[in-house]
Amino acid sequence: MEQVTASTGLARDAIGLREVLFQSITHMAPAAAVAFSIPFGAPFAGGALPLAVLLALIGCLFVALSIGQLAKHLPSAGSFYTYVTRGIHPAVGFLVAWGYAFVEPLVAPLLYIILGITVAGTLNAEFGWSTDLWWIWALIGASVVFVLGYLGIKVSARTGTILGIFEIGVFAALGIWLIAEAGGDNTVSVLGTEFANAEGFEGLKGVFAGSVYTILAFIGFEAAAPLAEEARDPRRTIKRAVVASALLIGLFYVLTTYGAAVFFGPESIAAEFQGFNDGNPWDGMARAVWGAGWVLVFLAIVNSAIANSNAGANAATRTWYAMGRIRLLPAFLSRVHPQWKSPHVAVLGQFAVGIGIPLWLGFQFDPATAFGLIATILVAVIVAIYIAVNVACISYYWRFQREEWSWLLHGLIPVLGIAAFIPAFFTGVGLPVLPGDFIGRLPHPLNKVGIVVGIVYAIGVLYLIYLYATNRQRVKDTGRIFIEEAPAAAMPGVPM
Repeated sequence: MEQVTASTGLARDAIGLREVLFQSITHMAPAAAVAFSIPFGAPFAGGALPLAVLLALIGCLFVALSIGQLAKHLPSAGSFYTYVTRGIHPAVGFLVAWGYAFVEPLVAPLLYIILGITVAGTLNAEFGWSTDLWWIWALIGASVVFVLGYLGIKVSARTGTILGIFEIGVFAALGIWLIAEAGGDNTVSVLGTEFANAEGFEGLKGVFAGSVYTILAFIGFEAAAPLAEEARDPRRTIKRAVVASALLIGLFYVLTTYGAAVFFGPESIAAEFQGFNDGNPWDGMARAVWGAGWVLVFLAIVNSAIANSNAGANAATRTWYAMGRIRLLPAFLSRVHPQWKSPHVAVLGQFAVGIGIPLWLGFQFDPATAFGLIATILVAVIVAIYIAVNVACISYYWRFQREEWSWLLHGLIPVLGIAAFIPAFFTGVGLPVLPGDFIGRLPHPLNKVGIVVGIVYAIGVLYLIYLYATNRQRVKDTGRIFIEEAPAAAMPGVPM
């Protein structure tokens, strides 16, 4: 296999903690998540939506701690699949790589849809323009992200930092304002199941169904990990970034969702919140309390959509690059631009996916349904990967880092992380494994996600069998740490 060196690989030591932290933060799309992802769970969780956010925060914080512990010893652009290969087995690592390579490129299309809906809806409300033109704004967003990705990680990550600060500031201010406006209607009951009153999803069943979409709001805190080969001091930087982003943005989500619940009225959220103001409830609340200040919210959502799709594209292209260099995907995906040090072929591939998926699903159904379908697929696969990473943390430290073993960090916390994600996983894929009081079936076409995920993984298993029969070294190489240029034969814990 061709040796990847500093001259042929990604740009080493190109970014520091600030840029890596905001890679995770902007991938979570704080403003767009508050405005669209979390409200998508309102018809299920009802007025207990803040509780669904809190549960997602706890679960994601657990897996963030596990990722941080693994990144300390395994800094790699392969991130998740490298962790699982080293901690569990190369075959499982391959399946993690297969799933992540499938869903991470869907993050940018998801945000292009949000961008299209937001801009088209606002122009319709203000100037009467047709909402059917959403796709134009999606294409413009995809083009901007393509240019940022092509110019390399320094330009891309630093742009994300600036965009992230603006969107967080606007929505945090609005959340606090809504809490103040609610006055005597403030209540901690929204952090319990009292207002989980959605028909067919009462109680914890609704909270867990809503958590599918509140977890969606958190997806991305781990996006710092694929930048390990471009970050300075990655063993410390990645750990700090994933934990800090999950905690800080999680608290931001709790603040804003609580503010929306007490201002809007928790008893009305299940039936009315998601559809309020033509499907843009935060714009409507901003108009109610800020008047012309709603423009700031509009700009923050647009900003968030661009920043999140940019961060998602960064993570996806680095994953494709890492898989291309060990030939799990076509080798041309590992080509690096001689000037910008970007994986420019992977960037082109992400651009094609980014414009193809939104246009196909957006016209097949409608933009809102396309958003829900992509979102549910994302959550189902990512949650399964989070569970695998928690298992890998336990196994890796018990088998190979016994001198560092901690019953808290490498035992209890990963186990709690696994338990926290199980209900959302089975809800997302539509498997009635747990009792009916915990799992509810999502409506059509969201209930087809299990079939889609099953087909994708069935193809992955067939490809894995082929690789084991023809060149199993390519599967074993998922455990390589290229930043150390470690020989494949010297990797501990990577059986054939």
